[in-house]
Amino acid sequence: MTASDLEHLLIARLIRERGGTSQTWKRALGKVIVRDMDTHAHCNWDVTPSGTDAQRAAIERLLDDVRLEYSIVADG
Repeated sequence: MTASDLEHLLIARLIRERGGTSQTWKRALGKVIVRDMDTHAHCNWDVTPSGTDAQRAAIERLLDDVRLEYSIVADG
């Protein structure tokens, strides 16, 4: 899975679970940042959520679940 694929998956799940539009969630989610595997061997990606407190909380809950399934992603 690539960072772009992961971003689309996160946005789709946020829409399905919390409602709203893809543009709103894309702004709140931000970009998926891919880290170096040498220093981040267990999970090589991260995001810096913004938006409202409720949006950030929803994103953080989702990230906990998704990291278990997709801990390693490729650039792109």
